[in-house]
Amino acid sequence: MRRVTYSMSVSLDGFVQGPDGDFDWPGLSDEVFDVALDEIREVGVHLMGRLLYEAMLYWETVDQSALAAPVQQWLGLWNALPKVVFSRSLSTVRGNARLADSGLADEIARLRAEPGDGDIAIGGATLAAEAATLGLIDEYHMRVYPVLVGGGLPFFARDEQRIDLELLETRSFDSGVAYLRYRVRR
Repeated sequence: MRRVTYSMSVSLDGFVQGPDGDFDWPGLSDEVFDVALDEIREVGVHLMGRLLYEAMLYWETVDQSALAAPVQQWLGLWNALPKVVFSRSLSTVRGNARLADSGLADEIARLRAEPGDGDIAIGGATLAAEAATLGLIDEYHMRVYPVLVGGGLPFFARDEQRIDLELLETRSFDSGVAYLRYRVRR
């Protein structure tokens, strides 16, 4: 069965965005970027909400000649990746995306039942919070940045539900970033 993963960069105090919407934090290095490349290679489909979808549209029209080779490699993988967008306000999407035609649990069940390789990745803390509440996330992947932002959009759902995790992998980088990968214990 295909795994459902949730991967984001997160501040040490647990936020994917600071109070001002910022997420440009110290510690991004080539080694840390390689983690993102490794992760996207494992993804077969990416689920996202409207806000993340709209933010990621930038990558469909960016001038690739100005990008470093690893970013160009990531971009090729990202743009080719099938995406499912959950939105109540959008009527169309573009690129390699489609609008979800059912709820999150039904979409994930359908994707798990379809033949295909690669993880079902969830991007965006709001959609991931819904998936966590429904017990749909199998693994959490976190790139923890050495910054305290004091508030903003949290990485984890705040629904007071206990979820026990098993540590699968940890890496630390000279830039101060730590990578943590956990599996949900069922």
